[in-house]
Amino acid sequence: MNLLKKVFAALAMVAVLGSAAQAQQMTAVETAELGVNTLLETVAESKDLFLSNRDQYFSNVEAVLNTFVDFNAVAEVVMSRYASDATEAQLQRFADILRITLTRFYGASLVSYNGEELVFLPSRNPNTDPRADTVVGMELRGDTALRLQYQMFLNENDEWKLKNLSLAGINLGRQYYTQFAALMTQHNNDIDAVLDNWQ
Repeated sequence: MNLLKKVFAALAMVAVLGSAAQAQQMTAVETAELGVNTLLETVAESKDLFLSNRDQYFSNVEAVLNTFVDFNAVAEVVMSRYASDATEAQLQRFADILRITLTRFYGASLVSYNGEELVFLPSRNPNTDPRADTVVGMELRGDTALRLQYQMFLNENDEWKLKNLSLAGINLGRQYYTQFAALMTQHNNDIDAVLDNWQ
């Protein structure tokens, strides 16, 4: 019996190491490509739910975003200079708030997706440092082109994750930072009050 447990433990370890190695082998572009293609497939399959069961639609979108977006890193990008004053609990709370905010923004923006061609754009300024943040540009081409940019970074597990995005020329990190800074001014730099009033 002990031998069987050891065999299963060894197999589990191999599976974990194998998935970690696979994660390390994926580039920023490959990670973004896999993430956005899976997201578009999910949106296309779930589109009818947007009208009949919106909570389920957004839940499906969120499940995909969770695979390639680091919402804690997004929270730090949005908080910017205020992040150093936030506690871990506040950062986590804001990450959870942004998970909902971004899921709804992104999900609603893509609900009109109808199988348009997705084209990945060549990098304008490729970085020679393989661990540096990487901007991955793409465009959905249909009647009107929708341009997206993903800012990817390597996390502590050597996995590429998204920490900021621009959609149709709107840099969400910058836009949300402006909102966060305005709320900090309104609420005398009380981060909890800002989170209570985030919309």
